[in-house]
Amino acid sequence: MTISFQRISIVGLGLVGGSWGLALKKHGFAGTITGSDRPDVLARALAARAIDEGAEDPVVAVRSADLVVLATPVGVILDLLPKLQPVVSARALITDVGSTKRLICQRARELFGDEPLFLGGHPLAGKELSGFENADAALFEGARYALTPLTPDHLADERVKTFSHLLEALGARPFLCDASAHDRAVAYLSHLPQLLSTSLASLIAEQGAEDFLPLELAASGFRDLTRLAESPYAVWRDICLTNIENIQSALDQLIEKLEAVKLHLSDRELEREFKQAAKLRERLRRLK
Repeated sequence: MTISFQRISIVGLGLVGGSWGLALKKHGFAGTITGSDRPDVLARALAARAIDEGAEDPVVAVRSADLVVLATPVGVILDLLPKLQPVVSARALITDVGSTKRLICQRARELFGDEPLFLGGHPLAGKELSGFENADAALFEGARYALTPLTPDHLADERVKTFSHLLEALGARPFLCDASAHDRAVAYLSHLPQLLSTSLASLIAEQGAEDFLPLELAASGFRDLTRLAESPYAVWRDICLTNIENIQSALDQLIEKLEAVKLHLSDRELEREFKQAAKLRERLRRLK
């Protein structure tokens, strides 16, 4: 894999950051990868050869990098941006993997010009389990990877072009979009499913033995629908806080839909909901 980035720093070596390091190594990246995280996480990442060197302090980790990947929770990214801006090379590209983009891009727009350059990013390739122990070199293969440049002009910058080519080399599929449009879309397509899964699992967990809800009767449908309930609150806290209006709107519409389903349980109007839902699933199967 031939790329112009020679020193890559990954701040945060959890599921996504760890997968970045493993994926780069799998696809033959010959430069140096520096990781930043807690000492115990750095030790695991070094042992797995996901990184070449580690630095607990992110300011130290990014000093000589020409590509910086911020793979921490959204709130930490917002706190890191002003700390890293003065020390990152003017020739570098800084990107992130945050699940919400509007506030991150807004903060970056206030702090960054073109030197260094900031490019918002979000790999649509998560798992319900977090931590480096769940990192996967194949995590990005076949996955959409949203890119939210601060201005359209940045798309012509060689650093952005090189990063897009790098994503393709890792098997990801770059998808350009506006930060605000991204946040509205993922509120419905990612955040709402998570909260629905969490709420359903929490509801069942609250049922006592007297309600006769033996989990032995939970088949694949319930298990599939509650898979996301394993996701940790620590990951989702900042996502909810930084996309609250979009998520509230999505929840309001879901509640209206559930009320309509409840109203039509005994008539043929319910059939329309099933047909409409089946058509969406068909569209998803055709989507590449």
